[in-house]
Amino acid sequence: MVKIVINGAAGRMGKHLVALAIQDPELTIVGAFERPDHPSLGKDAGLIAGAGELGVELTTRRPVEADAAVDFSSRESSLEMLQWCPEQGIPLVVGTTGLGEEGAALLEAAAKRIPCLMGPNMSLGVNLLFNLVAQVASALGEDYDVEIIEAHHRHKRDAPSGTALRLGQRVAEALGLSLEEVAAHGRHGLVGERPKAQIGFHAVRAGDIVGEHTVVFGGMGERVELRHVATSRETFARGALRAAKFLVGKPPGTYSMADVLGLEP
Repeated sequence: MVKIVINGAAGRMGKHLVALAIQDPELTIVGAFERPDHPSLGKDAGLIAGAGELGVELTTRRPVEADAAVDFSSRESSLEMLQWCPEQGIPLVVGTTGLGEEGAALLEAAAKRIPCLMGPNMSLGVNLLFNLVAQVASALGEDYDVEIIEAHHRHKRDAPSGTALRLGQRVAEALGLSLEEVAAHGRHGLVGERPKAQIGFHAVRAGDIVGEHTVVFGGMGERVELRHVATSRETFARGALRAAKFLVGKPPGTYSMADVLGLEP
């Protein structure tokens, strides 16, 4: 039985994590954390998630014996978890996006003490897509124009999504390009003819879209499109819980969902 801690347990993703972990016979929840001013502190985490009584109260971070921690919270809370988990010796899966350079630095430091996995998208399908776009880009080469279109719900704060940026990074790496030099974020006005070596990004924010990513490889006379559509946030929660199981017993270091899936990086 894998004992896990869920940080951000009363959030949109946290509730899915709690509900799915309760159903998983390989997992047991030993901690459900939230920010100090959260109105649901002290309530049963299972009831908050709508999954029935769990017997674990929603609390602020506290010492606990756990095999792994899963974090889907806020930027500030995730940065704190990257420092707290190494102190506790607890492997950590981070699904929060937008952590920037500070998050990367804390991840590097944490990975020297515990196994860590931070990913822009925990969906198993999306992580397969990361590999597929690299294969297609490598095979087609620079004669095909690459455009990445992503769509998310109106509440998403960052754009383009971390997943879209990772897709662009995989394409750029396959083509031997620097993403920072060739990325174009939207277009407006008289921008001129499209340069040959360019990767375009376009972000849609509307309603309750869970997550959609399309990578277009446009050639003369044909185009190839690779697309992933998430219809429920449960897909991200399932992937994160699978990643938590994977980290148990692993040596300190940085891992990826490709490792979880057994894919080539």
